[in-house]
Amino acid sequence: MEQFDLKNTKIAVIGLGYVGLPLAVEFAKKYQVSGFDLNQNRISELLSGYDSTSEADISELNAVLNRADGAGLNFTSSAEDLKACTVFIVTVPTPVDHFKSPDLRPLLYASEIIGGVLKKNDVVIYESTVYPGCTEEDCVPVLEKFSGLKFNEDFFCGYSPERINPGDKVYTLTKIMKVTSGSTPAVAAFVDDLYQTIITAGTYKAPSIKVAEASKAIENAQRDINISFVNELALIFDLIGIDTNDVLAAAGTKWNFLKYKPGLVGGHCIGVDPYYLAHKAESLGYQPQVILSGRRVNDNMGIFVANKVVKLMIKKGHSIAGSRALILGVTFKENCPDIRNSQVIDIYNELEQFGVKVDVYDPHADVAKVKEQYNIDLINNIEGIYKNNLLYDAIILAVSHTGFGEIDFNCITTPQTVIFDTKAVLNREIVDGRL
Repeated sequence: MEQFDLKNTKIAVIGLGYVGLPLAVEFAKKYQVSGFDLNQNRISELLSGYDSTSEADISELNAVLNRADGAGLNFTSSAEDLKACTVFIVTVPTPVDHFKSPDLRPLLYASEIIGGVLKKNDVVIYESTVYPGCTEEDCVPVLEKFSGLKFNEDFFCGYSPERINPGDKVYTLTKIMKVTSGSTPAVAAFVDDLYQTIITAGTYKAPSIKVAEASKAIENAQRDINISFVNELALIFDLIGIDTNDVLAAAGTKWNFLKYKPGLVGGHCIGVDPYYLAHKAESLGYQPQVILSGRRVNDNMGIFVANKVVKLMIKKGHSIAGSRALILGVTFKENCPDIRNSQVIDIYNELEQFGVKVDVYDPHADVAKVKEQYNIDLINNIEGIYKNNLLYDAIILAVSHTGFGEIDFNCITTPQTVIFDTKAVLNREIVDGRL
């Protein structure tokens, strides 16, 4: 009969990104926590008091670093430093490859690392988004292989899907109900009790790991499908010649109308997770229809925006090749530095194929990371545009960062400039088109 000691738990958080760092900081207020990341630069920046994800409260981070009261947080890139830990929480990315298939390499490598230090009665909890069955069918065999231990006899597993919403300062980690699960009833109770010590919004103990995995997968698939519906409406209403947001405002007067808006669907969750669910379905012989059709609609919205802008430019008499455009925003959502799976890149690439010279400005994005990932040189600041008297033939508001509302469009436009607003936040009198 397995036994777990909550009081003397020592936690290792594997992966210190958007999910792992806030989790490590919160647990470190009550437990001894080792934050592990293979990227030494990431550890160095955190030790210097800087978080490039902007997810952690720096004052809280500094408060839990190297405490001497039995709790606290330390960072490491050495697996040897994890040997004293009893709970391992995996928060590494789970992306898709170029063929939209799950890329489990980060997850399986994290499992290898843990397997090398795993001891009897240790618990491994996965938070990374996966398809139902992944923990027990893909990760557990790796843990067994590298530890020499037997699952549910020597070590145990749990699954508690992350629900972090990057850039959201209201619904933060502790304020979002946490789904928990475990590989046995006893470990399920332990995992639930563990998260209850930090999650003020409460926990929900799922009946199995597969159920918990599936719950996360459908959360984002549901949102993706709902957005794809209004995006398809935007395509239809564009052909009809009416404004989608006007239609949604009218329909929204009914009490049970779901108020989704059209837009670019990127990021590491909504634009990725449906493919994990579809992959599992296909492996069992079922070809999902609704999930993948929604993905196809959303994946093409960036190209639609670029083509719509070009058509509007032609109507205003512009020669497209050699014209100049400014894209405002490159991150996948507002007031957030995360550039993963940003659909703004589709707008950029499509316009460049038309021969348009495209500038991109985003005060939240990391210049070096954008260059490395997308080979785009960001404009450093809007003042430089003003100073150089740059006038654009087209401006696309792609991300509704708060600071963009302060831009003086009169200084960077002419009467022939096309302004396209993908977020429907600009004054309608100055825009030529919007989603």
